[in-house]
Amino acid sequence: MIMDNLQSIQEKALKQIEEAGALDALNEVRVAILGKKGELTNVLKGMKDVAAEERPKIGALVNEARDQIEKALEEAKEKMEAAALNDRLKRETIDVTLPAKKNPMGHRHPNTIALEELERIFIGMGYEVVEGPEVEKDYYNFEALNIPEGHPAKDEQDTFYISGDILLRTQTSGTQVHEMEKGRLPIKMISPGRVFRADEVDATHSPSFHQVEGLVVDKNISFSDLKGTLVEFARKLFGEDTKVKFRPHHFPFTEPSAEMDVSCFKCKGKGCRFCKGEGWIEILGCGMVHPHVLEMSGIDPKEYTGFAFGVGLERIALLKYEIDDMRLLYENDIRFLNQF
Repeated sequence: MIMDNLQSIQEKALKQIEEAGALDALNEVRVAILGKKGELTNVLKGMKDVAAEERPKIGALVNEARDQIEKALEEAKEKMEAAALNDRLKRETIDVTLPAKKNPMGHRHPNTIALEELERIFIGMGYEVVEGPEVEKDYYNFEALNIPEGHPAKDEQDTFYISGDILLRTQTSGTQVHEMEKGRLPIKMISPGRVFRADEVDATHSPSFHQVEGLVVDKNISFSDLKGTLVEFARKLFGEDTKVKFRPHHFPFTEPSAEMDVSCFKCKGKGCRFCKGEGWIEILGCGMVHPHVLEMSGIDPKEYTGFAFGVGLERIALLKYEIDDMRLLYENDIRFLNQF
């Protein structure tokens, strides 16, 4: 009786597998025949009613039937999956001869390129790059730099004040004061960063721009050290044949102070449209650190001296890449930026 039932189950299972047209139908056959409540499983449960001497024979037949059904299920599954894959490949044909879609790649902004070049030059001369806060106290932005109360630079029409003594820094010199107050001497640093001034936007002005300021404080520092440093900087940036010229000037935090010009790298000093016929281009301001500035930061001016300089990063980028309008740097016009 059990053997006839077993044969019937096997024949029915193989027929259902052959007729199954989808993976879901195959799974239903698997559950109906081999599941916990499946027909073949029920046969195994009825083995307790079989005579002891018949059990090994019946058990072997049951296992053989199970193996054949599982093999048939696996073969049918593989055929269905292969057919489904072929059908999908036909429906999702990719033309490999078409050009690929290129994702636009970003690149460095001209300001970033100019800044990295400046940093490389000064790092090569042993300088450290130090950054400071953009929101600064009035003391560090003005008072500690020998710019007292009532100075024109502190006018609200020139400076963005947040409160009575908190402002958006107008220069990165405050970072230098923070470093001097630490008392770790000697100092040899540049402080790049964004600064803010209440300027109207035009071809050469912006309320937000970038500066790179430098500071050296040590024993026996003289103006000749300042000149030698800036001459080397100008030659590395604009070419080895670049000449420099220092003109007397006034800055509250340096004494003596000077403006530095470089020979026009377009006409080699002969005079052209780029340098407005003068042969020289103004590039930065500099000077020896005022003794009072050293004193306010806790440094003895009788023992230590120093020099400082500051250059507008946008000015370097405009000159270096012959850009005639500062606004181009911030308008995010992809046609302009792609040139870099």
